Amino acid sequence: PLFRLVSEGRGSALFLMEDCMICDTLEHLNLYQGFHKNLDTAITFLSACSLETLPLGRTEVDGDNVFINVMDAELHPNEGSHPEYHRIYADLQIDLTGGEGWGYETKPGTEVTPYSPDIGFKDSPDAVFGTLGGGRFVLFFPGELHKPGVAQPDCKNVRKAVVKIKMEDKYHG
Repeated sequence: PLFRLVSEGRGSALFLMEDCMICDTLEHLNLYQGFHKNLDTAITFLSACSLETLPLGRTEVDGDNVFINVMDAELHPNEGSHPEYHRIYADLQIDLTGGEGWGYETKPGTEVTPYSPDIGFKDSPDAVFGTLGGGRFVLFFPGELHKPGVAQPDCKNVRKAVVKIKMEDKYHG
């Protein structure tokens, strides 16, 4: 099957069987357990921890397998910025204050800068655009072009948590 329905109690989520970005609410995060062992570790930690209490910087959850970067980020215009991708880590992004825009690209694009330790940039147009905040998260898998940190008319800065989840076995670039 192309899609898989996950249901627990009153919540349910539909997502592609292939590794494909996920945007959902934090109340449904536990529905994604079982997809990858490191994602399970992240979900277990996030279920037991209040992200608002984490300090700025890196918090290790499971060494280099799962860690969280909390940061104050100045957002940028959508125009003129390039989507990024990673080969080793998935990004689970959560805005703690504010609500940034994000883009997801489906066309491969071409490299605009040399790939460096787990980040590369390509030129590719947004295929999907969304907004974080309000209890939402977005999960980008390795190899997926995504553009975080896009300014919104009413939001130019956010405090955010980026959960880095090692999934190099899921890279599809």
